[in-house]
Amino acid sequence: MSQKDVLSRLADAGEEALEKLAGLPTTQRMLEAANALRERVDELQKRVRSLDPLERRVAELERRLDELTGGPPKPPEPEPERTDTTPAE
Repeated sequence: MSQKDVLSRLADAGEEALEKLAGLPTTQRMLEAANALRERVDELQKRVRSLDPLERRVAELERRLDELTGGPPKPPEPEPERTDTTPAE
């Protein structure tokens, strides 16, 4: 048997397997679900991209607010540690 015969038999077997898979209802449902997922991911990407300009606007507004109020707020100072004043028994 020559190498071409082996390769052509393998190709034929692969084609037959793909034809059988394509004819199954489960395969059709899986492809429909994959396409629906792709569409949903595309829509999500569009929504996320539309947030970038809003984030830039918020950053600019925060910067302007800091300028108007005299800078960013200072972090609260930690409370001093309390010592127990009750006598030990």
